[in-house]
Amino acid sequence: MNAALLLLADGRFPSGGHAHSGGAEPAVGVGDITHLESLRDFVTGRLHTAGLVDAAFASAVCSRCIAGKVGAETWVELEAEYLARTASPRLRIASRTLGRQLLRGARRAFPSARFDEAVGALGTSIPQPIVMGIAAAAAGCTPVDAALCELHHMVGSLTSAGVRLLGIDPFEIAAFGAALVPTLEALAAEAASTADAAPAELPADVALLNDVLAEHHSTWEVRLFAS
Repeated sequence: MNAALLLLADGRFPSGGHAHSGGAEPAVGVGDITHLESLRDFVTGRLHTAGLVDAAFASAVCSRCIAGKVGAETWVELEAEYLARTASPRLRIASRTLGRQLLRGARRAFPSARFDEAVGALGTSIPQPIVMGIAAAAAGCTPVDAALCELHHMVGSLTSAGVRLLGIDPFEIAAFGAALVPTLEALAAEAASTADAAPAELPADVALLNDVLAEHHSTWEVRLFAS
């Protein structure tokens, strides 16, 4: 395993993910998540929808960076296709915020001209999966690694939010994470299998209810997480 992948996947890497619940907080608020079993169902659903989309874009970007198949038009197309799969304005803001934070850390840790190219085309507020793909390539990781890291971050956001919001036993969360390993590996492989597809042909199975909940969450006067 590439040791750089461990760094990118580490929750202590300054990527800003600790401030986001991945949609868990609004789901708790409306009663969709009430205990460990419902959290398991929610996480599984997110992984097979938005998780696969995010992983596929991270993998596609990583593949293009490794092959040198990038340019201003490519960056713009990838971002447009990703945003087309993100209906909620609030989730677009969250993704750009997380992308900006990851960009700062990854650019320092793994310097690469690809960061400069993407920023030149898109600015510094780039959707997070796109930044993850650049960071993974810069760190010497593979498209599968990029997808796996993206999925790992989603699980981490959702499960840590479950601990903080519902007081779920962290040891139970650890066991749940271990049980997810085959699912994460299978989804990462599925995402990477589409890495060389045209941006418009990347997975697009999104969870529209999550978009609705994100907009609802943005109206709360008091909330623990930014999203």
